[in-house]
Amino acid sequence: MRPLILTLKKDPDRRIDLSGLVPENLQGRSEKAIARLPLDLSQDPLEVGDIFRLRMGDPMSLRFEGASERFDFVGAGMASGEIILDGPVGAQAGRLMRGGRLHIRGDVGPCAASRLAGGFLEIDGDAGDNLGGPLPGEMAGMSGGVVIVRGDVGPRAGHRLRRGLLVVEGKSGKEAGSRMIAGTLVLRGRLTGAPGPLMRRGTIVLIDGDCLAPPMFADCGSHRLVAASLLASELERLGLGFARKLRRPLRRLAGDMSVSGKGEIWLA
Repeated sequence: MRPLILTLKKDPDRRIDLSGLVPENLQGRSEKAIARLPLDLSQDPLEVGDIFRLRMGDPMSLRFEGASERFDFVGAGMASGEIILDGPVGAQAGRLMRGGRLHIRGDVGPCAASRLAGGFLEIDGDAGDNLGGPLPGEMAGMSGGVVIVRGDVGPRAGHRLRRGLLVVEGKSGKEAGSRMIAGTLVLRGRLTGAPGPLMRRGTIVLIDGDCLAPPMFADCGSHRLVAASLLASELERLGLGFARKLRRPLRRLAGDMSVSGKGEIWLA
């Protein structure tokens, strides 16, 4: 069945909230009902029909043709279905996702995948600060699911990561994997500074290169780990060819020793 397509008619003159435009929320609604959904809470609210031209189809397969950096909360809270969006978006894309697949063919703003609990988020461009991390006042970041970023990311990617898999193919900003609680953070490109400050548990995997030795990590030598082979199989299933490097012996660092010291960094 053909997808439900929303084609951008004009750029919005303000920031808008797209969290209501997720497959399960649109299922069973008529074209007129979808067009009347509000996109902000101002005194003169914008509606879907003011910004998008609709071509009706299956709402479980939702496609945005055209985008804007003023589009916030794209795919936020989605639990099922698929969203594909062509272009850049604003803040908190994929926040609180529980399932489904969100594919953004462009850059995303800060706090993408914040507290994502399930599903699959793929970002073809760059991502802003705090990828997969919590908002102020929240204790943990991602708690499940898979996130893949093809471009660069800003500081604190994987901050307070609790569970799930987060993969960055481009350059990573400072303090990647800071205060990690658990989960797996895979970084392929160049890093700014040492990763994993104050991480308690979890695994940071560095592909294609060494890193500045974190001051509170202990060098455990070279190993051929069963866990690394299992992770390689999962990454290969996701189409990431560099995963084969995890089947070779790798260097393991344990820390951060200033906290529990049960986290680890693999240098592949």
